[in-house]
Amino acid sequence: MTTKKKISLKYTVIDSDQGHRADQIAARQFLDYSRGHIQKWIKEGDLLVNEKKIKPKNALQIDDVITVNFWEEPQLTDLPEDIPLDIIFEDNDILIINKQPGLVVHPGSGNKKGTLMNALLSHDHNLGFLPRAGIVHRLDKDTSGLMVISKTESSYLNLIEQLKNRSVKRTYLAMVVGEPVSSKTIDEPIGRHPKIRTKQAIIKNGKEAITRFSKLESFKGYSLLRVNLETGRTHQIRVHLSHIGYPIIGDPVYGNRNKFSIGTNEDLKTIISSFNRQALHAEGLELIHPSSNEPVSFKTEMPSDMKDLQDQIKK
Repeated sequence: MTTKKKISLKYTVIDSDQGHRADQIAARQFLDYSRGHIQKWIKEGDLLVNEKKIKPKNALQIDDVITVNFWEEPQLTDLPEDIPLDIIFEDNDILIINKQPGLVVHPGSGNKKGTLMNALLSHDHNLGFLPRAGIVHRLDKDTSGLMVISKTESSYLNLIEQLKNRSVKRTYLAMVVGEPVSSKTIDEPIGRHPKIRTKQAIIKNGKEAITRFSKLESFKGYSLLRVNLETGRTHQIRVHLSHIGYPIIGDPVYGNRNKFSIGTNEDLKTIISSFNRQALHAEGLELIHPSSNEPVSFKTEMPSDMKDLQDQIKK
């Protein structure tokens, strides 16, 4: 398996570039790479002008030749693992997957292996040259559904910018305790819980967080909601829905205080208690394709475990 990647770039300076800084022109011409990448090349002597090392602020002259020629090392040292991926779509720029519940996205404390990142490195070893193997957003371990993965540095930078500008639209299905009367927008700031560091909470000096939801169906004191995110804070949907009194079924962190709807019989309580994850699924994803600049959208059905839960509650 290839452990390094050859990068060969060349650009000849034209009239309109004359007098401009070398790092600025390189960033303008080598759009597949970040400014940070280019600064690193200059610092380490991998980006040359007329075969000579330069400083970022060096001014360029007509017919100067900028070149980059070297073997790049992967950014990641995590090991690839043959973990099945449900791939919805793939081209040269992006990968759309339907993440299964129980799969951690990034390796971390207590999860050194068996993660989505390990699976992605097995699927395409070139992802090891990208930050976080091309992962630009995340889903909680026990949330299922759609994620977009970038396959090139240019698509990675593009998608990061789209997320910042909120042009990526994400739609979720959530089964909750309670029956909301109508659609609602929740605009409450979220930050780290002041006492429990592993949790998030509504706090005054938190980051802006906006969640919109509409009720699709209600049954026996429980509801199926369609939820749209305008921002992407950690645990945002779970925190917001719990905050307004409609915690997600099966949520072990934010749903314990209000686990069942009033009047729930013992059989249904047993069924709900045995659902071993939060009933939350990322069903829809819309974005601007990094290369074509055209909108693309993807959708998945509610997973079988949530369908079974819904059927059991309806009985």
